[in-house]
Amino acid sequence: MDLYVTNPGPIDESVLYDQDKHVSSAVWEGQERGALRCHEHTSKLDQWTLTPKQLELVHKAGFGYLRLIPAISLDNPLISALVERWRKETNTFHFNVGEMTVTLEDIAYLLGLAIDGEPVMGVTYTSCDAVCEKLLGKAPDSGYTSGGMVKLSWLKESFSHCSEDALMEEIECHTRAYLLYLVGSTIFSTTTGNKVPVMYLPLFENFDQAGKYAWGAAALSFLYRALGNASLKSQSTISGCLTLLQVLCWSYYHLDIGRPKLNQGPFHVCFPLVLKWKGKQSGSTANRDLIFYRKALDTLKSCDVEWLPYINIDYRIIPEDIKNSLIIGRSKTMLICFDKAERHLPDRCLRQYGMSQPIPEDVQRWERKSRGVDGGVDLSGKMELELSEWLDRQLNIVEGDEGMDESEYMQWYMKITRRFIGRLIPLSSEFQRMHAALSDIARIADTVSTQGMDSHQTESVTRIRYIVHECLKDQVGTSMLVSSIPQVEHGKRIRGKERVRRQSNGKRRRRDDPVQCQAASTEGDPDQSQLRSEAAEIDYSQLCLTDGLQLCHAGSGGVDEQLHTTIEVDGTSLCHPANDLEDDTETCITIAVTEVDDDSQVCHTAMKDEVQAVSESSLETSEDVVKHNSYSIVV
Repeated sequence: MDLYVTNPGPIDESVLYDQDKHVSSAVWEGQERGALRCHEHTSKLDQWTLTPKQLELVHKAGFGYLRLIPAISLDNPLISALVERWRKETNTFHFNVGEMTVTLEDIAYLLGLAIDGEPVMGVTYTSCDAVCEKLLGKAPDSGYTSGGMVKLSWLKESFSHCSEDALMEEIECHTRAYLLYLVGSTIFSTTTGNKVPVMYLPLFENFDQAGKYAWGAAALSFLYRALGNASLKSQSTISGCLTLLQVLCWSYYHLDIGRPKLNQGPFHVCFPLVLKWKGKQSGSTANRDLIFYRKALDTLKSCDVEWLPYINIDYRIIPEDIKNSLIIGRSKTMLICFDKAERHLPDRCLRQYGMSQPIPEDVQRWERKSRGVDGGVDLSGKMELELSEWLDRQLNIVEGDEGMDESEYMQWYMKITRRFIGRLIPLSSEFQRMHAALSDIARIADTVSTQGMDSHQTESVTRIRYIVHECLKDQVGTSMLVSSIPQVEHGKRIRGKERVRRQSNGKRRRRDDPVQCQAASTEGDPDQSQLRSEAAEIDYSQLCLTDGLQLCHAGSGGVDEQLHTTIEVDGTSLCHPANDLEDDTETCITIAVTEVDDDSQVCHTAMKDEVQAVSESSLETSEDVVKHNSYSIVV
């Protein structure tokens, strides 16, 4: 059997050390969270009317291409399936073909944002009034604010129309409001759904200075953080630049899964490259839910991947400033967006740059936390290490060797990755197979004879019976609650008089159910006297497990009789003798064992001080097993 049917990975947890927190752990156990709620608000961007002077300022600030991107219908199931493959330990997607990620190069090509320049960082705010009054000319009412955040609806209602003959100061205020709305609804979209932090406003005070920031690097940092948060099994929403994520256009360019139709015509050869795709998917989408995309990604092949999607584009449409900065797309550096600092690790995805992929270096762990909890805090003084890495970005351009044999990398990768998200066999089918196998094992264990075994072997058989019935009890769901019975003095026997209640119906089992047993005694040696019965006549309600892990029979007459299970193996029938019995009776069950299915699986559980009784349905060993077959266990 394939190891990954039962263990989807990672086998080596040195890289994906937070697997237990990842959503894939919950999915594997059948705990589906469904498609993520995706927050993005590009649908109302076209309700802004910009004058030529405003357009000039927007372009000067570095957002001339981002504003061209139309609203695109988000494919929530596709985004959710990609998030299940995202690992915050490496800031990469873990596919079966290797690691891939959204790179700075992708940002430059798809969104036309600057990936080189000054880090996007400034002062945090806990109130909107002062900064809005200064840079927008007015402050919002209290109903439109929440701490240092302002509602997008207030920005649109107050600044979406600017007259042609307005004064320059008014034009600048309206343009700053538009830029705040633009970044708040796209690249810096938050999980609040309709608000944007005003801390970005001071960066738009001077439009020439705004154009010097690495907005693309900040957008990627924000997206990495959003993906990392959404990949946790405790999360149900995602924010960030989801137009980029769908990975909208990243996945459309790199993966042959869920692609929409291509836009045709001269206009759509233009930059940025996100304009290439229409918002509607091609073909039928009725069955393209989360499960559909998850299975597609679980079975992803190399032929489904476009490692170099930009290799054939017409570079004449790429702006010169974007071309000149593409080398930074291979920089192993720290991406910064205020308090969000995330590692850009192109050395793990060299095939996206046309290079062969060796085993990458270990990822240096870094602390992720919010540093701007107080208003008026300049984060540049609190992120010296992150800023130092960004300043050295030109010195950390990754290189690779072409033509390298990647077999060693793939062997290593398959050990450290999470190979599957969904089960190859549905959980319900696995449950049924496991239950059937356990039932077979229980039948064999109940009918096997311990005759001729020593005490250690007999104890092992008894323990197997206990373990397998415990597993069956846990699976059935009609478990019973056994009241705790205090231990008696050493040397005295424990009476099997426990109250057994079904959790499902609360009814008490009767102790006077008839027990059909045929006694056959042997004269002479009491060790050889046996009370034999067919397996169908066992009354499990009279069984208990003693300290020595031996089954005892609580007789109806108050006499505790040692119950032995006689196992016939390879034609030999032996029975472990009773010691220190109060009478000369030894109770045995003799049934031959024929064969154990190799595919049967034994479930191992820990012994507990107080154990629940095995339910009636879990103890059935054949069609002839009597219905009154509950039993209590004392350890």
